[in-house]
Amino acid sequence: MRRDVAALLDRRANPFFEHAEAEYFIAERDGTVVGRIAAIANRLHNETHGDQVGFFGFFECVDEQPVADALFETAATWLRERGFDTIRGPASFSVNDECGLLVDGFDTPPALMMPHNPRYYVALLERAGFAKAKDLWVYQGGSEAGYVPVPERLAKGTELIRQRQGITLRPLNMRDFRGDVERVKQLYNSAWEKNWGFVPMTEHEIDHLAGQFKPVVVPDMVPFAEKDGRIIGFAIALPDLNVVFRQNRDGRLFPMILKLLWALKARKIRRARIMLLGVLPEFRGKGVDAMLYHWIWTRSGERGIYWGEAGWILEDNPAMNAGLEKMTFRVYKTYRLYDRGL
Repeated sequence: MRRDVAALLDRRANPFFEHAEAEYFIAERDGTVVGRIAAIANRLHNETHGDQVGFFGFFECVDEQPVADALFETAATWLRERGFDTIRGPASFSVNDECGLLVDGFDTPPALMMPHNPRYYVALLERAGFAKAKDLWVYQGGSEAGYVPVPERLAKGTELIRQRQGITLRPLNMRDFRGDVERVKQLYNSAWEKNWGFVPMTEHEIDHLAGQFKPVVVPDMVPFAEKDGRIIGFAIALPDLNVVFRQNRDGRLFPMILKLLWALKARKIRRARIMLLGVLPEFRGKGVDAMLYHWIWTRSGERGIYWGEAGWILEDNPAMNAGLEKMTFRVYKTYRLYDRGL
């Protein structure tokens, strides 16, 4: 929606700017817009990783190298003036938002909150001197044609874990939505702290995101894992709202929001995106992730959602990648973050 993008870019409305700054640039030729880019200085990233990496994002460009070069150099100059030694992207604004350039999987539409770009963008970046920093893998599982039963191994394993370790699952409690958001805050940064490129989300950022998701969240698709009354893991999946949004040619709120709410209520969306899944470090390797996947798979199926996208996952995260492969999920898209020295 136009208003959501406007809020994202608004330095007063987006809590990202409590720890970051950005400048936006438009490329014009003869009065016609031919490209855009944002240069981003994320202090929280640098404090977390002890580096001097700046970012670029919101990149769009015609298929002309001189235009792309002008955009990249403008962003690089802005970052260089602030003491950064590397420019990385695309990230709009960080790894907690849309990030990565699509380099494989152009033949399928993007799922909710995932970017999509023309093939020629890859050449524009690489000819401009950018090199691969990290690949992000995206998986698909199930089938839009009809329900695929949960793999027997996963179903049996989930039951054994529940019996032996006393771990239980429950859905998001909409009556205590604020309380569950607070529990996510306590868990989120601990569950992701070791990941490459990870940037912790502040309390205000999580509140902001929760407020955006609340009107469209499906409680049964947001499971919490508990042991002895303590939250030890959670996952967030949403119906793929892009199925409806793709019909919206001008990005305006009405009547699209009415179509979206009707599609959710009538269970017309057959696709889902598993956006987040995290487990506290001391409970990893104990099958908690399998329990969360099993819950999402079965509860989504009850809503008529038979296909799911999971990710993104770092290419060198063996535990997460192996877990998805055991569930018969397969990589079907690859996104890439690029670096260039300044």
